[in-house]
Amino acid sequence: QVQLVESGGGLVQPGGSLRLSCAASGSIFSINAMGWYRQAPGKQRELVATITSGGSTNYADSVKGRFTISRENAKNMVYLQMNSLKPEDTAIYYCKATILSRVTLRIGEYWGQGTQVTVSS
Repeated sequence: QVQLVESGGGLVQPGGSLRLSCAASGSIFSINAMGWYRQAPGKQRELVATITSGGSTNYADSVKGRFTISRENAKNMVYLQMNSLKPEDTAIYYCKATILSRVTLRIGEYWGQGTQVTVSS
């Protein structure tokens, strides 16, 4: 059993900052890529940022220069620092991880339950 739990969402004014956290727990042997995705009302879920186990990152064009993804491998954590937030960043943000299960020895993709980010004055 593997679980991902996000935290850190909330209401922030345009131009403000938030830091999202995601903790992976359970029967984890190793974690490969981790990432953040978001889904706004009436829209499809989209990639925000990803990070490999080695630290290589990838960002959506819409967040480059404003968002920073990072991770702590020893704690099975991934973070998303969001600066200069805009109303169009409003969405539910989901954490995703590609995990090798310690029990099944199979690789699977796991999602968190999501955390709401609202950017509004």
